[in-house]
Amino acid sequence: MLEEVERWLADRSWSAADRPLGQLVSAKRAAGTTVSVVLPALNEEATVGRIVEVIRRDLIEGLPVPLVDELVVIDSGSTDRTAEVAAKAGARVVHRDEVLPRIPAVPGKGEVLWRSLLATTGDIVCFVDADLRDFSATFVSGIVGPLLTDPDVRFVKAMYDRPLGTEFSDSTGPASTKAHGQGGRVTELVARPLLNLHWPQLAGFVQPLGGEYAVRRELLERLPFPVGYGVELGLLVDALHTAGLDALAQVDVGVRLHRHQDGQALGRMAAAIYRTAQVRLSRGHLVRPELTQFERGPEGFVPHTYAVDTEERPPMRDIEEYAHRRVA
Repeated sequence: MLEEVERWLADRSWSAADRPLGQLVSAKRAAGTTVSVVLPALNEEATVGRIVEVIRRDLIEGLPVPLVDELVVIDSGSTDRTAEVAAKAGARVVHRDEVLPRIPAVPGKGEVLWRSLLATTGDIVCFVDADLRDFSATFVSGIVGPLLTDPDVRFVKAMYDRPLGTEFSDSTGPASTKAHGQGGRVTELVARPLLNLHWPQLAGFVQPLGGEYAVRRELLERLPFPVGYGVELGLLVDALHTAGLDALAQVDVGVRLHRHQDGQALGRMAAAIYRTAQVRLSRGHLVRPELTQFERGPEGFVPHTYAVDTEERPPMRDIEEYAHRRVA
């Protein structure tokens, strides 16, 4: 299985720079493919406007063919100015409850992503979290790129460095990113071990829980959506079983900066992810007692695989020497 993961990493892991914007525009025009970008948003007035502005400026306006045909913000019940800011920046804003009103909505990110399929029409649907800072359009063009240029690719995740904090320069604006610890704590403590142990084919994904990914609509519409935090893991696992490993890919887009959750929120996220995995494990699974992790090297992300401790000692009372001591 390790050899299969290494092969997949070599064949299905790219950098956003591998496909220049001009190449993507030409491929999109030739194929007639349409692209929808969806931003699920809940109280993100501080960041959603800038994300919309960058996508419009770099991927819609001024291009011979817009790379993005639809830019939709799905508001899942914000109490701040998220909807107003997004609309002013140029997005079409749809409230979650306006989509499929026959079925009452429940809270959760997955609920919003699921409903977004009814609010959009693109052949490719690209999801982007609305809390990103220092946003770059490569988060969209990078992950849409393989879907526009390779007909065998059907699901693409972004990969990136994810620092816990940044430093800023007072005089010149944002300085270079400096990590204060490593973000993606639920990924490293919950999702990556689950995937490595039970779905080892997915061990090569650097950011399996990342909120930035693009998928062909024909695949998305065949997948169930966990309504909450488990949606990213659920979609990834189900896409593997539905489309196969070679239909999945990842693209390095650099650095992701966003608002981080507190410890209790992370606990809830971890529980939802575990439950999502538990439901899928009931279908049958493979176990690989190894864990693949990643470090950035000069040529990009480098995988390192370690054995996971699987041996267990029996209860001490079952040990003969201990039983004799108790009798004595």
